[in-house]
Amino acid sequence: MIEGRFSDNKELFFEVELVATNGEKFSIEALLDNGFIDGWLAINTQELDAISWILWS
Repeated sequence: MIEGRFSDNKELFFEVELVATNGEKFSIEALLDNGFIDGWLAINTQELDAISWILWS
């Protein structure tokens, strides 16, 4: 079961764990895609840098 919270705009946020290329794990807050956006996971660029992921645009 996933636990999360709703924002004032009714967006659902929940915690996920990401694994960097070196195996280090990071817990971050993610926004659940409810189908009303483009279908991509929204993540801060600072989080991408921390786990060495590549930003696709």
